[in-house]
Amino acid sequence: MGSKRRSNTLTRFFEDIVDDTKDLVDDLLDRAKDVEENAKDAIKDVTDDDNNGSAEDVASLRASLAALQAKVNELTALQAKSTKA
Repeated sequence: MGSKRRSNTLTRFFEDIVDDTKDLVDDLLDRAKDVEENAKDAIKDVTDDDNNGSAEDVASLRASLAALQAKVNELTALQAKSTKA
């Protein structure tokens, strides 16, 4: 027995496109959910590890943050001067 040949109509063509698009969107949503869950797990792992940090590490991070904030303020002031000129 031969296989039944499907008629290739314009409606069938659009139906195939819509079905393939639905499958693509479903796959993208599944991957986005997986990425979101993996990111949450990674953040939990990082935050759990941070509880073991020493006061020395915290002080170093605060000093680095202060230096970065000073640099940002300096660059903002330079940018403000250049826009006024």
